[in-house]
Amino acid sequence: MPFAINETMGQYSELFMLLAAGTYTVAFIAFAWDLAKSSKALRAIDLKAAEVAGTKVPAMAGAGASAGSAAAAGNVAADRVDSHLAGPVGRAERPSSSVAKRGGDASGAGQTADADMRYAAERRVPARVAVALTVLGVLIHAAGVITRAVGAGRVPWGNMYEFLTTGAFVAVAVFLLVLIRRDLRFLGTFVVGLAIIMLVAASVAYWTPVGHLVPALQSYWLIIHVSIAVLSSALFTLTFAMSALQLVQSHRQKTVAAGGADKLGFMRLVPSALSLENLSYRINAIAFIGWTFTLMFGAIWAEKAWGRFWGWDTKEVWTFVIWVVYAGYLHARATRGWTGTRAAWLSIVGYLCVVFNFTIVNQFFNGLHSYSGL
Repeated sequence: MPFAINETMGQYSELFMLLAAGTYTVAFIAFAWDLAKSSKALRAIDLKAAEVAGTKVPAMAGAGASAGSAAAAGNVAADRVDSHLAGPVGRAERPSSSVAKRGGDASGAGQTADADMRYAAERRVPARVAVALTVLGVLIHAAGVITRAVGAGRVPWGNMYEFLTTGAFVAVAVFLLVLIRRDLRFLGTFVVGLAIIMLVAASVAYWTPVGHLVPALQSYWLIIHVSIAVLSSALFTLTFAMSALQLVQSHRQKTVAAGGADKLGFMRLVPSALSLENLSYRINAIAFIGWTFTLMFGAIWAEKAWGRFWGWDTKEVWTFVIWVVYAGYLHARATRGWTGTRAAWLSIVGYLCVVFNFTIVNQFFNGLHSYSGL
């Protein structure tokens, strides 16, 4: 009878995971719609401002326009930003004419606003719908994780399927928690998209039926060690998305500054490359502390399970490699002046190491940590 109950809970868990993936998919579409709609609204504002000023709209509105024309257009554009774009003031990029109004020229046309990313009066319906759907999705996702735990009679991260589904849940939950203080909805498309990929990969490639753990994993250290690893990986997922956007935004800003056409209009809803870099650095610092504890607690657990703290197992080596990469990233940026694209690439390399450790190492390298259940 207990086996039947466990199997039933496992089936409920899979159903919840499927519903969560479906809800996330709709939220992903809503986030993408918000970026497209807001970008189109910004372009319309630029066109209207240019029409009032009696000038033609350049490749990047405001680039090459005279200071007097830009200032005149700014009187219209600045008044229309809140009513038409209805986005957070001071985070999303305002039309170049608004920049001109504040500073007297249009040289900042390719830049976004400040680094605060705070909320303001807004009416961006698609973004609010997307967040609401994401909240619904994470609640359904939580039900899937909980029913998996009940069915297994333990914490739900004993194999690759469970680690992936729980990791996706934590990544989205952390994203929503950060949204309370910072307006990071521009990350929604990327974070929710990654969560969908993780859930699909878990169901298609790593599905494992509910079952008991091998003896080495039947320890309270599983809760301590793996929970911190999951949380750290979730934070690294956020910074990966920020670093990727930072590279795109940096390239866009350089192109616009050089007088090129702005072909990435949706990036005007994303903060400047510098703002993304600063926030990514702070989150990476927190995640690095968590990964340090992951490494330490893993060594303690290894001593209790196998009688040694370190044995150069492939999983142990790659966990240390990840630690070294992120330590190098923090050190290089803080003391060696590695900022901008170099810092972003280091952050991305660190996350790729996390992905490699979870996928390739778990599947193709035999060792004491081969608990994938494949």
